[in-house]
Amino acid sequence: MREMTKANLSAAFAGESQAHMKYLAFADIAERDGFPNVARLFRAASFAEQMHATAHLRALSGIGETVANLEAAIGGETFEVNEMYPAYSAVAKTQDEKGAIQSMERAFEAEKVHAQLYTRAKESAVAKKDFDLSAIFVCEVCGWTVEGAAPEKCPLCGAPGKRFRKF
Repeated sequence: MREMTKANLSAAFAGESQAHMKYLAFADIAERDGFPNVARLFRAASFAEQMHATAHLRALSGIGETVANLEAAIGGETFEVNEMYPAYSAVAKTQDEKGAIQSMERAFEAEKVHAQLYTRAKESAVAKKDFDLSAIFVCEVCGWTVEGAAPEKCPLCGAPGKRFRKF
Protein backbone atom coordinates (compact mmCIF):
# COMPACT_ATOMS: atom_id res chain seq x y z
CA MET A 1 0.00 0.00 0.00
CA ARG A 2 1.30 3.45 -0.84
CA GLU A 3 2.26 5.67 2.08
CA MET A 4 -0.28 8.44 1.51
CA THR A 5 -3.17 5.97 1.30
CA LYS A 6 -1.88 4.16 4.37
CA ALA A 7 -1.62 7.44 6.29
CA ASN A 8 -5.12 8.46 5.19
CA LEU A 9 -6.62 5.09 6.17
CA SER A 10 -4.84 5.25 9.54
CA ALA A 11 -6.20 8.75 10.17
CA ALA A 12 -9.69 7.67 9.08
CA PHE A 13 -9.48 4.62 11.36
CA ALA A 14 -8.52 6.85 14.30
CA GLY A 15 -11.30 9.33 13.55
CA GLU A 16 -14.00 6.70 13.12
CA SER A 17 -12.83 4.91 16.29
CA GLN A 18 -13.02 8.14 18.26
CA ALA A 19 -16.47 8.95 16.87
CA HIS A 20 -17.66 5.44 17.81
CA MET A 21 -16.59 5.90 21.43
CA LYS A 22 -17.71 9.53 21.67
CA TYR A 23 -21.20 8.64 20.43
CA LEU A 24 -21.49 5.82 22.98
CA ALA A 25 -20.61 8.29 25.74
CA PHE A 26 -23.11 10.79 24.30
CA ALA A 27 -25.79 8.07 24.26
CA ASP A 28 -25.31 7.37 27.96
CA ILE A 29 -25.78 11.07 28.76
CA ALA A 30 -28.86 11.35 26.53
CA GLU A 31 -30.34 8.28 28.25
CA ARG A 32 -29.61 9.75 31.67
CA ASP A 33 -31.14 13.08 30.63
CA GLY A 34 -34.41 11.38 29.60
CA PHE A 35 -33.96 11.33 25.81
CA PRO A 36 -34.14 7.63 24.91
CA ASN A 37 -34.58 8.24 21.18
CA VAL A 38 -31.59 10.57 21.06
CA ALA A 39 -29.64 7.87 22.90
CA ARG A 40 -30.79 5.31 20.33
CA LEU A 41 -29.67 7.60 17.50
CA PHE A 42 -26.23 8.02 19.09
CA ARG A 43 -25.91 4.23 19.53
CA ALA A 44 -26.91 3.57 15.92
CA ALA A 45 -24.42 6.14 14.63
CA SER A 46 -21.78 4.68 16.96
CA PHE A 47 -22.33 1.26 15.45
CA ALA A 48 -21.99 2.71 11.93
CA GLU A 49 -18.72 4.39 12.93
CA GLN A 50 -17.50 1.04 14.32
CA MET A 51 -18.25 -0.58 10.97
CA HIS A 52 -16.31 2.16 9.16
CA ALA A 53 -13.34 1.80 11.54
CA THR A 54 -13.34 -1.99 11.10
CA ALA A 55 -13.36 -1.65 7.31
CA HIS A 56 -10.42 0.77 7.47
CA LEU A 57 -8.48 -1.54 9.80
CA ARG A 58 -9.17 -4.48 7.48
CA ALA A 59 -7.92 -2.42 4.49
CA LEU A 60 -4.76 -1.68 6.48
CA SER A 61 -4.30 -5.46 7.01
CA GLY A 62 -4.62 -4.83 10.74
CA ILE A 63 -6.84 -7.82 11.47
CA GLY A 64 -5.29 -11.28 11.47
CA GLU A 65 -5.75 -14.67 13.02
CA THR A 66 -6.34 -14.89 16.78
CA VAL A 67 -2.69 -15.38 17.82
CA ALA A 68 -1.58 -12.44 15.67
CA ASN A 69 -4.42 -10.32 17.04
CA LEU A 70 -3.40 -11.22 20.60
CA GLU A 71 0.21 -10.29 19.81
CA ALA A 72 -0.98 -6.93 18.49
CA ALA A 73 -3.09 -6.42 21.63
CA ILE A 74 -0.15 -7.31 23.89
CA GLY A 75 2.03 -4.87 21.96
CA GLY A 76 -0.51 -2.09 22.29
CA GLU A 77 -1.10 -2.62 26.00
CA THR A 78 2.63 -2.93 26.69
CA PHE A 79 3.32 0.31 24.80
CA GLU A 80 0.65 2.07 26.85
CA VAL A 81 2.13 0.77 30.13
CA ASN A 82 5.81 1.25 29.33
CA GLU A 83 5.77 4.43 27.28
CA MET A 84 2.51 6.21 26.59
CA TYR A 85 0.87 6.63 29.98
CA PRO A 86 4.09 7.35 31.90
CA ALA A 87 4.95 10.13 29.41
CA TYR A 88 1.41 11.52 29.27
CA SER A 89 1.06 11.41 33.06
CA ALA A 90 4.37 13.23 33.50
CA VAL A 91 3.11 16.08 31.32
CA ALA A 92 -0.24 16.20 33.13
CA LYS A 93 1.57 16.32 36.49
CA THR A 94 3.86 19.09 35.29
CA GLN A 95 0.81 21.05 34.19
CA ASP A 96 -1.14 20.16 37.35
CA GLU A 97 -4.09 18.74 35.39
CA LYS A 98 -5.74 16.69 38.14
CA GLY A 99 -8.52 15.17 36.01
CA ALA A 100 -6.06 14.09 33.33
CA ILE A 101 -3.70 12.64 35.94
CA GLN A 102 -6.46 10.56 37.51
CA SER A 103 -7.77 9.37 34.14
CA MET A 104 -4.33 8.36 32.91
CA GLU A 105 -3.22 6.69 36.14
CA ARG A 106 -6.39 4.60 36.25
CA ALA A 107 -5.98 3.57 32.62
CA PHE A 108 -2.30 2.78 33.25
CA GLU A 109 -3.18 0.36 36.05
CA ALA A 110 -5.96 -1.31 34.06
CA GLU A 111 -3.73 -1.71 30.99
CA LYS A 112 -1.25 -3.74 33.05
CA VAL A 113 -4.01 -6.24 33.79
CA HIS A 114 -5.09 -6.32 30.14
CA ALA A 115 -1.54 -7.10 29.00
CA GLN A 116 -1.34 -10.00 31.48
CA LEU A 117 -4.71 -11.38 30.40
CA TYR A 118 -3.83 -11.13 26.70
CA THR A 119 -0.51 -12.86 27.35
CA ARG A 120 -2.25 -15.77 29.06
CA ALA A 121 -4.85 -15.90 26.30
CA LYS A 122 -2.11 -16.04 23.67
CA GLU A 123 -0.44 -18.95 25.47
CA SER A 124 -3.74 -20.81 25.31
CA ALA A 125 -4.35 -19.95 21.66
CA VAL A 126 -0.84 -21.07 20.68
CA ALA A 127 -1.61 -24.39 22.43
CA LYS A 128 -4.85 -24.53 20.35
CA LYS A 129 -7.00 -24.26 23.48
CA ASP A 130 -9.51 -21.61 24.39
CA PHE A 131 -8.56 -19.29 27.23
CA ASP A 132 -9.79 -20.52 30.62
CA LEU A 133 -11.77 -17.49 31.76
CA SER A 134 -14.80 -18.09 33.97
CA ALA A 135 -15.90 -14.47 34.24
CA ILE A 136 -14.37 -11.07 33.78
CA PHE A 137 -15.61 -7.87 35.42
CA VAL A 138 -14.86 -4.25 34.50
CA CYS A 139 -15.43 -1.26 36.74
CA GLU A 140 -17.81 1.12 34.99
CA VAL A 141 -16.12 4.08 36.69
CA CYS A 142 -12.42 3.56 35.98
CA GLY A 143 -12.04 0.47 33.77
CA TRP A 144 -10.26 -1.70 36.35
CA THR A 145 -10.50 -5.27 35.08
CA VAL A 146 -10.62 -8.40 37.22
CA GLU A 147 -11.30 -12.03 36.48
CA GLY A 148 -13.30 -14.37 38.66
CA ALA A 149 -15.60 -12.20 40.76
CA ALA A 150 -16.23 -8.51 41.23
CA PRO A 151 -14.66 -7.11 44.39
CA GLU A 152 -16.78 -5.45 47.06
CA LYS A 153 -15.03 -2.21 46.22
CA CYS A 154 -12.85 -1.25 43.24
CA PRO A 155 -9.21 -1.27 44.36
CA LEU A 156 -8.42 1.53 41.94
CA CYS A 157 -11.21 4.10 42.30
CA GLY A 158 -13.22 2.86 45.30
CA ALA A 159 -16.48 2.36 43.37
CA PRO A 160 -18.84 -0.20 44.95
CA GLY A 161 -18.81 -3.73 43.54
CA LYS A 162 -22.25 -3.21 42.00
CA ARG A 163 -20.55 -0.84 39.52
CA PHE A 164 -18.67 -3.76 37.92
CA ARG A 165 -20.06 -5.07 34.63
CA LYS A 166 -19.74 -8.80 34.00
CA PHE A 167 -18.52 -10.06 30.64
